[in-house]
Amino acid sequence: MNIVKNIVALAALSLFSFSGFAQSVTASASTLDSAEAKIALQAKQAGTSYKITSARFTNGAYISAELVK
Repeated sequence: MNIVKNIVALAALSLFSFSGFAQSVTASASTLDSAEAKIALQAKQAGTSYKITSARFTNGAYISAELVK
């Protein structure tokens, strides 16, 4: 149940566009490499670079990052 709450919270946070200098994004996948690839794709589409702020691997990989201009 706690994992479901975390996933929902991460999904909700990834939908918000923060008006500050950096935007937070999240991705989940079966491996850390594939989750990072999703983050890299989001950064490329936004025309920015990214900085990983957290990563964990529990029944799948979850990465949070900030897109920075």
